[in-house]
Amino acid sequence: MKLADLLAGPVVDAATGLLGRRLTSTVGGATASVILTEVEAYAGLDDPASHAYRGPTKRNDSLFGAPGMLYVYLSYGIHWCMNVVIGDEETPNAVLLRGGEPVEGLETMVSRRGRADHVADGPGKLTQALGVTGEDDGADLSHGPVLLIPGESQGTVTSTPRIGITKAADWPWRFVLEGRDG
Repeated sequence: MKLADLLAGPVVDAATGLLGRRLTSTVGGATASVILTEVEAYAGLDDPASHAYRGPTKRNDSLFGAPGMLYVYLSYGIHWCMNVVIGDEETPNAVLLRGGEPVEGLETMVSRRGRADHVADGPGKLTQALGVTGEDDGADLSHGPVLLIPGESQGTVTSTPRIGITKAADWPWRFVLEGRDG
């Protein structure tokens, strides 16, 4: 499926379709890439766990943008987390990028993370490893410095309840690509 079609579609389909795709960043001349192995879907105005649930704010403005935009926010005032905006501009759906398997620029990611294990296996770790910050909020993932590159899922996709949230936590919208590190 073409990336544009995937990003325009239903959020759960987009979430599973993002697994196995490559996410690449070029920051300060250093390139780093992961294969996406874990994501979570959020259904905007219909999802009490979504940052868009109560409508647009200055913080979540990017969620109401075009599909394929990056929505970056600070979680608990500590970690940057990133989402891919899904659907049309009036439907602020998003897919949280929760984890990835490093495939390029491992030394750069290790340097950014300050450790060689668990480099990109959590939403804050992934964002830090790729050098993504709030400055990237609203970036178009088709034009860089953060790029979403087509690829195919290689492995079985498992669905579980979402984690790290209190509202709608039982929705089985966390998706993991089995058989890959990350």
